[in-house]
Amino acid sequence: MDRETLQQSAEKQRQFLNGFAHQILVCAGLGCQHNDEIIKTLGRVIAAQGQEQRILVKKVGCMGLCAAGPLLRILPENIYYQGVQPGDAIEIIAALGKVPVQRLLLPADLPFFTRQRKNVLALSGQIDPEQIDDYLAAGGYNAVVTAVMEMRPGDIIRRIQESGLRGRGGAGYPTGLKWSTVAKAAGPQKYVVCNADEGDPGAFMDRSILESTPHAVLEGMIIAAYAVGASHGYIYVRAEYPLAVQRLKLAIREAKAKNLLGHAICGAAFDCNLEIRLGAGAFVCGEETALLQSIEGKRGMPRPRPPYPAEHGLWGKPTLINNVETYANIPLIIERGAAWFAGIGTDKSKGTKVFALTGKIQHTGLIEVPMGMSLREIVFEIGGGIPGGHAFKAVQTGGPSGGCIPAEHLDTPVSYESLSELGSIMGSGGMIVIDETTSMVDIVRYFMQFCMDESCGKCIPCRVGTAQMYGLLDKFCNRTATEADLATLETLCDLVKTTSLCGLGQSAPNPVLSTLRYFRQEYLDRLAPLAPAPLENQP
Repeated sequence: MDRETLQQSAEKQRQFLNGFAHQILVCAGLGCQHNDEIIKTLGRVIAAQGQEQRILVKKVGCMGLCAAGPLLRILPENIYYQGVQPGDAIEIIAALGKVPVQRLLLPADLPFFTRQRKNVLALSGQIDPEQIDDYLAAGGYNAVVTAVMEMRPGDIIRRIQESGLRGRGGAGYPTGLKWSTVAKAAGPQKYVVCNADEGDPGAFMDRSILESTPHAVLEGMIIAAYAVGASHGYIYVRAEYPLAVQRLKLAIREAKAKNLLGHAICGAAFDCNLEIRLGAGAFVCGEETALLQSIEGKRGMPRPRPPYPAEHGLWGKPTLINNVETYANIPLIIERGAAWFAGIGTDKSKGTKVFALTGKIQHTGLIEVPMGMSLREIVFEIGGGIPGGHAFKAVQTGGPSGGCIPAEHLDTPVSYESLSELGSIMGSGGMIVIDETTSMVDIVRYFMQFCMDESCGKCIPCRVGTAQMYGLLDKFCNRTATEADLATLETLCDLVKTTSLCGLGQSAPNPVLSTLRYFRQEYLDRLAPLAPAPLENQP
């Protein structure tokens, strides 16, 4: 497919959509229940009224505000409805072009919508994820045509380097530097891999992107393959994400049918094939070397580095690994330029970041904000604050590997460096809000149990250390711990952090260390009561 053919397909779809007086967009993400029945009911009512040519019902990806689901959006009026049920269909259709249904109305000027800056999520909630023509109509795959037909691989890598994009999977490694390393690696066969093994408790960023805009991820992977000289790629996704897997499979078939995947893409001398590999739910397979082992059909266990995957990856070949959100940023940078992306965010943390905002917060859901926005703005403006009249206590970022940040640091701008200084990490984008009713020791014990259960057992510090730390935390929760236990816990944190083989063990102590730093009194309050001193000279 060349640019002219691409534009013709896009224009045809735009004309089709513009032919309707009203569009009813129904959130078809995994978080909105009953959406299939809502779509069917709306369709029956429209057909019964003979309005099929005037009203289009379209399923779309996640609209973000999961707490208010199921969500509907009416175009062109830009009206949002919340908590919609199948029985509301007649009333909703009757109100089109008239006074909205007040009991279902969700203000479109809600800070949750207006305070975000959506780049990666710009099309989420607007296009049908199961229709490639919808993606084309919104400008999809233009970046692939530009890259393959008009740019040299080195030019693409330089653009990514100049943009300042850093990996969105957790460590924040410079994406362009990783690409250049793979491009320079010798060998006739190279691979690109998408890490979609999202396993953090409370995290659903990658799942939502895959469910809502799967073609954006494919587009980023195709461009990456062309830039580094790869011809084959794998998307490693959790089997627990059935809707994401289903839509990815469909997207791959659609892209192949349009000659955007496969042999001689866009008529150029460039072949690229992508396929899916399902993970079995092992959290450790989010670590890149364990992920590669799993793709090869082996037990998913980390291996020492170096050598790094960029030089010795899948089957010993140079391999590029990025996560879902990183790849989804690539088409935007190719189309809009490095300066555009670099103009968003902070000096060292460029662009936007997608977060799953959950916990004790009014507006739970999926958000995207520019790097540098403060935690206070995210929690109290976008998130709507703490429900039930309770006070904010902490926000946990980075999943089980992250840290807990107290109220005194709410004005901290969100960036890789600032979170690290506070003893936490960006991670893949989980953000859990904690209120005053929650014990920090209980929270930490939960995360330590998770890390203990998910440890692959290959290295002793992680296998034994996490179990020992969990046992000590359990003593604190049961009020049987001593001051000696507290000292041992701190010693173990340092040992596990500095001697574990992979990132799981190296970061497992983070929640403990951050809560000891900011909430130490809660540990002291959980110490066993001191035994009364023996009475002397008793008769």
